[in-house]
Amino acid sequence: MTLNELRYVVAVGRERHFGRAADACFVSQPTLSVAVKKLEEELGVSLFERGAGEVTVTEIGARVIARAQRVLEEAQAVAELARGSRDPLVGHLRLGAIYTIGPYLLPHLVPLLMQRAPNMPLIIEENFTAVLSERLKRGELDVIILSLPFDEPGMLTLPVYDEDFVVLLPGAHPWAQRDGIDPEQLAEEPVLLLGPGHCFRDQVIEACPQCLRGSRAGVELQRGLEGSSLETIRYMVASNLGITILPCSAAIEDRISARVTCARPFTGQPPRRRVALAWRKSFPRVEVVYALAHAIRAAQLACLDYLPVAARTLERV
Repeated sequence: MTLNELRYVVAVGRERHFGRAADACFVSQPTLSVAVKKLEEELGVSLFERGAGEVTVTEIGARVIARAQRVLEEAQAVAELARGSRDPLVGHLRLGAIYTIGPYLLPHLVPLLMQRAPNMPLIIEENFTAVLSERLKRGELDVIILSLPFDEPGMLTLPVYDEDFVVLLPGAHPWAQRDGIDPEQLAEEPVLLLGPGHCFRDQVIEACPQCLRGSRAGVELQRGLEGSSLETIRYMVASNLGITILPCSAAIEDRISARVTCARPFTGQPPRRRVALAWRKSFPRVEVVYALAHAIRAAQLACLDYLPVAARTLERV
């Protein structure tokens, strides 16, 4: 039994297809198939049921895959522990960020990290929270930046900052003359939202349930107004299609002339989100997490409320 064989088994279980699993492992399909078959013969069990164009994981296969994943994570932790004993800020870091954070935080964060940890190149991925969470669990990412709540077994989180939501309006909108926007009045306007899968969409709907119209016709209209990114929605607002809600870090980016769009705060207590770093309990380079947190604080984005971050490292768990 080898680590490569375990890696191939985990990939087949994830992809449910030998060809795609081979591509993910950067080997030929015959190489992967022979290795998986060899492991099955060694264990004396069938891990997969092979069908025409599809693969099904057997009951014992699911248990073996889960244990194999843990073995691979521990093997990776051993290597990272050895590297980290020399200098935790040396060696690449696989960093994930959700779509509504990455474009606005990373341009400020990356230059600071290059200064503070020049020997720690970043491999960066933007994706949905659910995808980043799975990749973090599988050891394919080291740390992710996301919005709380995030309660996953075997994970730790470190809150870094809070940020308010604001309303983005076309520059010629009558509300542009106001100092603040009453959330109850948002039902009067077409509110452009991100599509399903974005946690920011869920947070906006929680803060503003009236943003989703109750009738079937209204729901169909809303689907037609959904955008794939905050930047897409920003341009839809600029074209006078409607209004939207943005995290303040996105609103302060000067990407469109203030005459075309303008941001206004909410009246009263504004809705907000808490942004945190998340990592596996087994991740040995905890110092990296704190280096990230302190670099984020040093970025000093004007609208963020930064949370205290201890200078000391976390106790190993």
